[in-house]
Order: sequence, then C-alpha cells, then structure tokens
Amino acid sequence: MRYLLLPLLLFSTLACAELPETDWLDLMPPEDRQALEDMPELSHDGIEMESGFYNPGGLKQQDQSLPAVMYSTKTVAAFDGKAIRLGGYPVPLETDSQGRSTLFFLVPYPGACIHVPPPPPNQLVLVRYPQGIELEDIYNPLWVSGTLKIEQVNNQLADAAYALDASQVRVVQEEDL
Repeated sequence: MRYLLLPLLLFSTLACAELPETDWLDLMPPEDRQALEDMPELSHDGIEMESGFYNPGGLKQQDQSLPAVMYSTKTVAAFDGKAIRLGGYPVPLETDSQGRSTLFFLVPYPGACIHVPPPPPNQLVLVRYPQGIELEDIYNPLWVSGTLKIEQVNNQLADAAYALDASQVRVVQEEDL
C-alpha cells in the first residue's frame, strides 16, 4: 500500500509546484538586451507634473528622442506558447462585477504607468485572467503563471508585444522573497 501512495504523493507535489521564475530581460532578444545595457541613463528631471503622479501617455512612449530599444516590439520566439511564471506589477484595465481585475498589463517595475519613460513594448505583458484578482494596491507585486503568447496589443494606454492567458495570479508574499 505504501508503494502505491508514493507515486501519487510525488505527482500531487509536482502538480502543486510553481513554475520557475522567468526573468523580464529574457523576453527581449539579445540585441535589445545589449542596447538597453548600453543606453545612457535617462534623466527624469522635469518630466512629471508637480504632483509627481501624471503621465498623459500612460504606458505609451511619448518621447520620440529615446533610443530605438525603448520602442522595440521584438520578441523571443521560444516564449510563444510557453508556460511561464512572471513577477511584476499590475496596471488594471478591466474588472468584473465584484471589482476583481480580469484584464491588466503586467510591468517589470512599480509605477510604470506614471513615470517616464515607460518600459518598451517587449517588456509589457497583457494579462487575461477571467477569474479575476482583487488588487488592493498596484504597488504590491504579483506572480502571474500561464501561457505566454507573442501578440501585438495596441490600445490607448499601451503597446505590448506579449499577452498571457493566466491560470494563476497571486500577490507575492514575504516568504517568496
């Protein structure tokens, strides 16, 4: 009997295990990664309004003088259809009748929608999560797991090069760090 339970226990442990974390920079082709590393540091002086909380372009690049890598929609083909787990910060787009976010952009750093410049499109992921998640604070990071797709997304708020059909979304906990 004990020998029959061992495979079942092992299977249930593996089924509950989370996917390994995908690094945001892995979503960029090598030439974009290098261009980003070689880019001079950008100054944020005078960019935000007095409140420090306003960017009329949202996540869209408004400054046409930035290096080309900041507009890049180049993707990594190996990620198309791949199950991943990505950590990031939500920018809510749609909610359900209970106020849970069902559609949002995931960005690599907090406040990406209010600071300039926003990340390039290949560093933005549109997340579809029909079950929804209650977002108490957009500055709380999330783990998002699901199937990543190469998909050009263009709306008033942002241009993204990837979309993810999420199977699980959860707030990062202290023990995750």
